[in-house]
Amino acid sequence: MANFKPVIGPARSPRSDEGSIHMSKKFSKFALAFMIIAVVLVFAPAAHAADTDGESAIFLTTDGARKLGGAIGAGLVIMGGAAGIGRIGGSAVESMARQPEAAGQINTAMIITAALIEGATLFAVVVTLLAVF
Repeated sequence: MANFKPVIGPARSPRSDEGSIHMSKKFSKFALAFMIIAVVLVFAPAAHAADTDGESAIFLTTDGARKLGGAIGAGLVIMGGAAGIGRIGGSAVESMARQPEAAGQINTAMIITAALIEGATLFAVVVTLLAVF
């Protein structure tokens, strides 16, 4: 026991890519195939309408583009807000685990920050939905 050194801090393996998302090759191929099929299905009705109609068919009208942009914008806003609140929650739990004596202050700051993000997200969703109607 002469060479015993106590371990200070969490026992984790050192990784340079900590916090990144790892996808298997099988899953990434599946996701790529799904996206290709989705694009084909989106443009298939326009191609079919162009073949059957003697006049030139318009794929996306002004009203359709406005609604599509509003829907995509609302989806992106929701995903961004959810990612932000998730990161706040994860960081707060990690901070509370490292310093349990400061858990009350960390929890209060986390709730206030999450509420601000949720308010900004709600405002952005309302703005994008106003574009639809």
